[in-house]
Amino acid sequence: MYSFEDVRPTAKVCENPIGSAPGFLRLLMVAVAVVSALPGRAATPPPVKIAVFNFELEDVSAAGAAARGETASDSTRLQAVTDAARRTLAQSGRYTLIDTSGADAQAVKEKSLRNCDGCDADIALRLGAERSCIGVVTRVAQTEYYVSLRITDTTTGRVVNQPAAFFTGADDAWPSGVALLIEHEVLADPSY
Repeated sequence: MYSFEDVRPTAKVCENPIGSAPGFLRLLMVAVAVVSALPGRAATPPPVKIAVFNFELEDVSAAGAAARGETASDSTRLQAVTDAARRTLAQSGRYTLIDTSGADAQAVKEKSLRNCDGCDADIALRLGAERSCIGVVTRVAQTEYYVSLRITDTTTGRVVNQPAAFFTGADDAWPSGVALLIEHEVLADPSY
């Protein structure tokens, strides 16, 4: 049987492993040199220059079939949608907006970029953009609509992202629909 008095420590208490203050400083300098030699965090790539053209309306609703063309209230809503898309992309820090107001191509004037077989990429490239973004709101019914985007690489003409989503809500909900689509589809994918 053992008593506490019989137990003696068998391990030797370590002395200062560094030895002295100069030894500690040498160790610290080596540690700093090793840490500074490690690769740092990857540099954040510069924002992508994107031309976001004014959104277009495709009205396939029963009321739209009876009406001819875009109404003034539709134009106002589409401008709000375009503004929401531009704001959401710019606020992400991943994109820099390129002004599209100087684009004078016929498809831009007629709001028919969605039907021009990718001419938006050439127009955006001439404006200095790396990406082109066209958007369409498709009104299905008074409270149902789709938002679709097509983002194209302007140098290759390749479509890099083409999200679409169905929403319900009145026409004044279009801007929030496009913002949600961008946040959850475009910005959620780090490769775009």
